[in-house]
Amino acid sequence: MTIVDIIEKKRDNQVLSKEEIDYFINGFVAGEIKDYQASALLMAIVLNGMSNQETVDLTNAMLYSGDINDLSSIPGLKCDKHSTGGVGDKVSLVLAPLLASANATIAKMSGRGLGHTGGTLDKLEAIPGFRIELSTDEFLDTLKQHHLSIIGQSGNIVPADKKLYALRDVTGTVQSIPLIASSIMSKKLASGSDTILLDVKVGKGAFMKDEQQARALAHTMVDIGKSLNKDVKAVITDMNQPLGYAIGNSLEVIEVIQTLHNKGPQDLTEISLKLGAIMLVQVGLVSNEQEGYQVLKAKLEDGSAFNKFREMVIAQGGDVSVIDNPDLFDKARYSEDITSDKTGYLYDIDALKVGHVALELGAGRHKKEDAIDYAAGIILKHKVNDKIEVGEVIGTLYSNKEIPSTIKEMFKESLSIKEEKNNDTALIKEIIT
Repeated sequence: MTIVDIIEKKRDNQVLSKEEIDYFINGFVAGEIKDYQASALLMAIVLNGMSNQETVDLTNAMLYSGDINDLSSIPGLKCDKHSTGGVGDKVSLVLAPLLASANATIAKMSGRGLGHTGGTLDKLEAIPGFRIELSTDEFLDTLKQHHLSIIGQSGNIVPADKKLYALRDVTGTVQSIPLIASSIMSKKLASGSDTILLDVKVGKGAFMKDEQQARALAHTMVDIGKSLNKDVKAVITDMNQPLGYAIGNSLEVIEVIQTLHNKGPQDLTEISLKLGAIMLVQVGLVSNEQEGYQVLKAKLEDGSAFNKFREMVIAQGGDVSVIDNPDLFDKARYSEDITSDKTGYLYDIDALKVGHVALELGAGRHKKEDAIDYAAGIILKHKVNDKIEVGEVIGTLYSNKEIPSTIKEMFKESLSIKEEKNNDTALIKEIIT
């Protein structure tokens, strides 16, 4: 077999065998298959798709292209959660300590943000001194002592995905459910956890804008998990408006701290409790989601979840003084209150536009090598269906560079105020098992 034979076969919409997929992945990682050949095959996959079995075989080949974390020395079942990303999505930072406070072990490898979606690692690095790179021994020790650790992807975890994603990003081959699903699942499976919950965001501020596409991606990833004998569940959640009120790295960590003190936004608190309840069932610590919800709610109320967050920050080298006193986080040099031009109900917050405003303020990256302004971002003052009066502050913009009028106008345009309320505000749309 040759790579040209494989390209032609997929070009002609034929099903690739496991051997052909293994040949492609192994050859590409070894450098024997060139970028231009891999690009041709990726485009053929985008245009013609893959069967369920092909997608499973691709995931498996990518999974075994590098190291797989061995968490067997940690007692009990280990859980992991993945979000497809959105604006203001800081759920992992609430959920991980919440679960750990209920004796679940959560071993999480996270990523950085690019474009309008924020990355968990960037938020953690807004905490001075916090280390997202730990040795294997440090990672395992942290899990044993504290039941949680959030780190970056190590050097040789799924190298096939690193190479393929870099290529997809510059060849117009990102938008393909088999390629997205295999990319996510190979990394999640390599992290070594026993159970995985996938938070598939859908809406204007999400990677998936269409609910049908989000559902298809979720089903594909759950099916991959089942095929590889892993307990994988998925939840379709709304990302038409940002989650919580804070967008931007330090601002989101401060909102996480408020939430762990049981004083956070209702939507962030509720989704963290509901996702956590599902995960507690997955690892067998409770018998049903209602019980899990009540267990976690109690941990939020008695301060246990916040204490777990402090433990993780200390264990990974972070300055815990900013966790105990969020006023110590660096402040942006410039801030601008934006006021409403009309009276009515906040009908819509365009999460994509708001995300782009935060990006222009310095809270995100246009390119992977860009530096982040941790203090930059937005604090929204209202959620969808809140009553707004003319002249009322609808949001505050923060940046370490002067804020141009065009950015202020872009923010204003991202909020739609009408005489009627919006009836489509369900946070969790579907649970897929």
